[in-house]
Amino acid sequence: MKFLLLVVGVLILVAVCWPLALLFMLLWPLLWLLALPFLVVGLVFAAFFALLKALLFLPARLLGHRG
Repeated sequence: MKFLLLVVGVLILVAVCWPLALLFMLLWPLLWLLALPFLVVGLVFAAFFALLKALLFLPARLLGHRG
């Protein structure tokens, strides 16, 4: 759904102002490369908190609690 909205937005931008749409298409990969480290850091934090949650709930799971 996000991709479809992006494509429709770019097509509207091409119809209204094609130089701006061309600039957007050229800069999009650069912006994605700049955002990639932040995505990796977010993934690492999510994995760390999932591990922490699993460790904290391990005694309850070993004792047979079904939450």
